Order: sequence, then C-alpha cells, then structure tokens
Amino acid sequence: MKKRKYVLIMAVTIIAAFVIGRFTGGGGGHDHSQGSSEAVSESPAESTIWTCSMHPQIRQPKAGKCPICGMTLIPASSGGDDTLNDRELKLTASARKLAEIEVAPVRRRTVMMDVRMVGKVEYDETRLAYLTSWVPGRLDRLFVDYTGVPVKKGDHMVYIYSPEIRTAQEELLQAVEAVRKLAKSNVEIVRQSAAATVEASREKLRLWGLTDEQIAAAEISGKPTDHITIYAPIGGIVIHKNALEGSYVQTGTKIYTIADLEHVWVKLDAYESDLPWLRYGQEVEFHTEAYPGEIFRGRIAFIDPILNEKTRTAKVRVNVSNPDGKLKPNMFVRAVVQASIAEGGKVIDAALTGKWISPMHPEIVKDGPGSCDVCGMPLVKAESLGFVPPDMIDAAAPLVIPSSAPLITGKKAVVYVQSPDDPSRFEGRIVVLGARAGDHYVVESGLDEGEQVVVNGNFKIDSALQIQARSSMMSPPEPEGRASRGTGDGARKTGSAAFTDIPEDFGRQLEAALSAYLLIHDNLSKDNFKEAQQAAQAFLTRLEAIDMKILSDKPHMTWMTVNSELKRSADMILEANEIEAGRTGFKELSEASTGAIRRFGSGLTGKIVQMKCPMAFNNTGGIWLQNQDTVANPYLGSAMLRCGEVVEVLTSGSELREAPSMQPNAEDNEEQEHEGSHMHEGSHH
Repeated sequence: MKKRKYVLIMAVTIIAAFVIGRFTGGGGGHDHSQGSSEAVSESPAESTIWTCSMHPQIRQPKAGKCPICGMTLIPASSGGDDTLNDRELKLTASARKLAEIEVAPVRRRTVMMDVRMVGKVEYDETRLAYLTSWVPGRLDRLFVDYTGVPVKKGDHMVYIYSPEIRTAQEELLQAVEAVRKLAKSNVEIVRQSAAATVEASREKLRLWGLTDEQIAAAEISGKPTDHITIYAPIGGIVIHKNALEGSYVQTGTKIYTIADLEHVWVKLDAYESDLPWLRYGQEVEFHTEAYPGEIFRGRIAFIDPILNEKTRTAKVRVNVSNPDGKLKPNMFVRAVVQASIAEGGKVIDAALTGKWISPMHPEIVKDGPGSCDVCGMPLVKAESLGFVPPDMIDAAAPLVIPSSAPLITGKKAVVYVQSPDDPSRFEGRIVVLGARAGDHYVVESGLDEGEQVVVNGNFKIDSALQIQARSSMMSPPEPEGRASRGTGDGARKTGSAAFTDIPEDFGRQLEAALSAYLLIHDNLSKDNFKEAQQAAQAFLTRLEAIDMKILSDKPHMTWMTVNSELKRSADMILEANEIEAGRTGFKELSEASTGAIRRFGSGLTGKIVQMKCPMAFNNTGGIWLQNQDTVANPYLGSAMLRCGEVVEVLTSGSELREAPSMQPNAEDNEEQEHEGSHMHEGSHH
C-alpha cells in the first residue's frame, strides 16, 4: 500500500513538471501540439532532450527511464523569458493552478517553541534538617527505629543520658535558690547579679537543646535530671538513621536526617542550544512514569551558569509543590517549557507580563512591588529577568514564515517569493532562519514583512528551474575553488578534515561511533525501527567513550560543540515512538555526522559519500552518509529504496564496498539491465 502511494506521488510529480514546462512563461519549450512528432523527426537540429523531474542533471537524447530513480523521463524545456533573472520563474495562471501553488504572507506574530528536557526529582535542599546531639552523652532510646517514618515538628525523637545536662541543671537550681534567698537584700547589685546568673544558666540549657518547658519543669521540681528528650526540628520523612541505641555520641554527632517532601526540586538537563529560550520564573510542565497522564507543574528557580563539558547541558532547577507526596526523590521526569519567542532573544510570558517576582522563590509572583513572603527579599520586575515588558509585546513579535515555505538544503534555507507586481513571477531567495517554533520558522534576515512566500508547490517551482537547466536553489552553483557535479565520479569532492593534526587514538574512537551510525542507516533502510534504536544506543555509548582530552586547543573546543549535536540527534532517535520520527532524528544525526567528518575525518577505510534524496520529508529532501555503492534510502525504506544520488565525497579511499544486505532485489536488477546503457558512476549512486 505504501509503495502504491509513492508510485502515485511520482506520477503526479511527473504530470506537474510536464505542465509547468508547458505553461511557464517564455514559450521557448517544445511544441507539443498536434503534429509535433513529425516536426521533430523532420528537424534533427531541434531534437528533444529528455530529463528526470526528480534528477534534472540527467540529460538523455531519447525517452526512457531515469537511471537513478527509475521515473519516466520527460522533455526538457530549453527556452526562457529574457526579462527573468537566473533564479526567477514565470508561471501562467493555468500552470499555477495545476501545480497547486499556494502563498502566505511573511508576518510578525508570537510563536510558541516547546523546549523539552529530562531529569529527576530531588530533595529540596532548603528543607533538609539534621537532628544532632548538642551535648555528649549516651543514646538510651531512639523513638524512630527505622528510616521512612513520617514525623511532625516537635515529635520526640531521642532520649539521651548526659552528665553535663545534670551539672547544668544543678547550676540553675543553685542560682534560683540564691535569688530566692537574696530577694530581701537591700543591695541591688547583688540581687541583679544573682538574677543574671539564673538567666545565664537557662540560656546554657537552651543552647544544649532543652526547651523552655523542660527548663521550667526542672525549676518547679527542684530536682536535676541526667536525661533529656530531643525533639524533631522540622516535619517530614526520616531519610537517614545514623546511630543506634546505646551509642555514645559527641557534640554535633548526626543522629537523623529529616526531609520535608511537601516541596521538592526537579533538576533537568537543558541543551545549550535551548538555553536562550529559558528564563528564571518560567512555568514548567512535566510528567512521570508513575502517574501517566497526570501533569505536574513548577517554576524555574535556577539555571546553572556552567555547562557540563561532557554532555554539553546545563542543569535547570524547578521548584515544585508536592503536598500529597506523589513526587519522590530520584523519579525520572520528562518536562517541557512552552517559550514564546520574541525579537532580541527575549521571551514572552503572559503570566509574568507586568508582574513582580521574588528573586529567590519564583513561585512568589505579585502585581506590584513588595517583599517575598518566604525570604523577605524585595520583589523585582519580570522584565529584568529577560521577559518582554507589557508595552512592547506587539512590537517584539518576531518575523515568521510557515514551516512548509523554506527548502532546507544543508545549512541553506531557500524560499520562493511571489512578485508583488506580477503574481506569475516567483523569485528564489536565500534566507537566514532562526529557531523553528511549531509550524513556523523565525526569520532572521532575507525577507520583509508582507511579502508573499510559496508554502505549497515550492518544490515543483524548484524542479521546473532545474528542468530548464537554470540556476536552481536546490542545486545552487558550486562556490569557486570546488569541483562541480558531473566530473570524476559524478559528485563534488571535498578535502579531508579541517584539522590536520588529529591524533590516531581519537580517530579510532570516532571510527567506532561512525560504524554504529552506518548500522543505524542500514536498519532504517530496511524499515527495522527497533534495531535502528539499538544501534543509536550503541552510537551514544561509543560517543561517550571518546576521550576528548586527546584533543587540545581549537580541535578540543570544536569537538565539544560537535559532540553535543551528535548526542542530541541520537537522543531524538531513541525518544521517537515511531519510525518516521526516528528518521527525522536520523536526518539531524546525518548532518551532524557530516560536520564531524569534515572537521575530524572518519577513521573508516574506503570512501564515505554523502547521499541525497530530494523526495524525502515531503519533497524537502534529506541527506545521509553511506559507504556502499548501492543506494539504500533510510528515509523512504522499502517504498523507494533506490531513490538517491551521491552529492559529495567526504573521504577518499579504495573502491566503495557493497554490503551484502544491500543487494538490489530482482526488480532492481531488471531495471538496471534495461537502463545499462545509461548508467555511469555518478548516476549509479
């Protein structure tokens, strides 16, 4: 069923490309009116060149099938409109309708971006307390016998024997008796001295842990005691028991640890690329494995200013209320922050717009200035923490376009802009994109508000430019100094790693990780999603084992960035719930791996080539790496396994190896025999 779907897509694309060639402005195409076949046969000088709508570099003298993807070749248009520049196309109204061209305006609007993080629940460090011995003595009774017991503030915890306590009580009783005897003395200074001695004795007992009630009881009874009871300083759960009954303890010996779990911390790992969208005070939603479907909430209280050099992540601490005790320390959580992006790196948060917030306790938010209810610190304005002020919300909205508008080609993004004066004219334009926020991209430069961009049919426009052998934005001219396509083995070659002094040990470790990458590719091309995830886990394991200390200076700093990109994209594959999401992650991993090889080499023997399929991801295209000479498409799998071509040779070496598991099937062999006369090394890929 899936294969039929792609056959239908190919058929529609062929028809659309043919119609575009028929109706594009300029009229220089071949005449397909009645009797055209005779005209062609009588005028050999005007013989038709046949091309592929998916691979316009294919130029054949007669009709047939594309040697790359097997699609039926179509006539190539050679004409053009002299008024158009090399990156413009003119489509009649009929052509636009048949090509289903749709446009949308470039506009300013607030867009949401989901920042996803993982982490775990931890104790609130401000709500931990130790119960310790304030005097030397013997623990005659521990009222809490084991950990996990809930206690309230003031509950009796320890019954301790201490000779020092008895001595201090005797001193107090003697001082009280002296005050009683001197009550009728006429010497004021003597009475004051006796009273001061009594107060000093009481304070000494307080500092040793006796309550005012215990001290008063000793004074009333008139008898000193050598035992006292120690009470819980806070309410919570006893999480550690550090002593046993009968133990002798010294001043400061830890007996219990108590944690108040009505408030907990959630510590999350945020990738450095996500840090610009995180702010103190933002609300965080998260869920746990223990309570599926239940959403917990908290606010960001701290963003670590230091990155972890291995994971390239920063810790984000969230304060969470936990009155029912569902959240337990060390629970794994998945969290998301919905950040509304504004210009200048600021964040829009309607809940904090114009508010005043505590700089220590983000849950304290007020409408006006004041003091924190918890710590008493003065509240600060939310905009001082990186939020957009209320009077700037409309002006701060970023310039955005629908996510279907740009054609992403490696690091370039291309959009087709409709002329405001002539709706039949479309111009290709390179733009700089910011973050993707849901169904939109933030535009950093290249477009103006109000311009109309193509959101449907842009790939067909680009294909039409390629078919006309004009400068296409999906296959732009090579920069000076680089080999063009169609030379040598049919792909442009690039030099080895940017760094020429990479140690061999590092290369061997990188080779192990890239071998796992090739295994991911192999399984995705076979539609084996679970096996691909297992290979992604192996990739991560080998990536973690790479010792970056081998590198120094600029290579070391560059690797930390590359390593973060590799890890993040591999995580996307592991976190995917179905194969299409995993393939999206593999696309990111392929781009990151390409960057790694360009900078550090691969360590692998033989060629490593970059392949590309223009039909992947709804005709936006996708690249991948492989070391076999038989195309194995990881994005379309069995539906269109052989769709793709070599676009770049990343590393040179011996002849490419053909993996046994990648052998063409019978249908492929038949097509290759039929097309044998058209095959060449570049198109064979």
